[in-house]
Amino acid sequence: MNIDKKNKLGPKPPWLKVKIGSGAEYKKLRSLLKGQGLHTVCEEALCPNMGRCWDKGRATVMILGDTCTRSCRFCGVASQAPHTPDVTEPSRVAEAIKNMGLKDVVITSVTRDDLPDGGATIWAETIKRVAEAVPDIGIEVLIPDFNGDEAALDMVIAAKPVVLGHNLETVPRLYSEVRPQADYQQSLDVLKYAHDRGMIVKSGIMVGIGETNDEIKSLMQDAVKTGCNIFYIGQYLQPSKQHLAVERYVTPDEFEQYKSWGLEMGFDVVVSAPLVRSSYHSDEQEEFLKGSL
Repeated sequence: MNIDKKNKLGPKPPWLKVKIGSGAEYKKLRSLLKGQGLHTVCEEALCPNMGRCWDKGRATVMILGDTCTRSCRFCGVASQAPHTPDVTEPSRVAEAIKNMGLKDVVITSVTRDDLPDGGATIWAETIKRVAEAVPDIGIEVLIPDFNGDEAALDMVIAAKPVVLGHNLETVPRLYSEVRPQADYQQSLDVLKYAHDRGMIVKSGIMVGIGETNDEIKSLMQDAVKTGCNIFYIGQYLQPSKQHLAVERYVTPDEFEQYKSWGLEMGFDVVVSAPLVRSSYHSDEQEEFLKGSL
């Protein structure tokens, strides 16, 4: 098990230092979300891009509460018994997104292993309500694995999001330490299932937690074989001392190398940089979607 390596690594390198948002759009977005009683993965997962994205009027809305039934050692979202799903949440999410004036949105959720459908009913209803409230909006979803339940996946796919994302997070050797309640092959199966049903599929991983370059290459090859179109890679940052420690800070040049590998393997889009997160909507992704829809 890793220990806190803060002293060994020293201060964060300059490419990982960002300012907290404080602009008018940041404040407006925060007020709207709080007014509707909604959660964002930006806040719950302590995303380093929160200031920049919120200043641009973009956020990733997190549904099904703010507590997760799993205890992944990299994630800042609280892990404990969650509350009963709020059936009014889909309409509140739709209203908030409409009021924000967004043209595209990312919707994600905590994992709800306590629910028979993993929360798929709320997922599907949220997507439908948002599409009805803002007819031309581009909806990207970042879903849990639903324990591989194809009926649950079908519900989400039938709601017709533009992009379906599901993260592999890390290389298979590290799953027992990083994602002890998840299964690497099951996550690959989710990506393939969505691709085979006509979805544009997206995934992502963190680096800097002990993986090797050969393992990164192997994972990327596994992902591209599923039909995954879009692949994101970013630096893992420790949410607290109780979470998995950072093994090393990956340099910007290394991230560029990962991008080259991915494009050579056949991904349509690879976004690879220190502060990249899978919920981020990059210019490269935007251009690909314009040519695909």
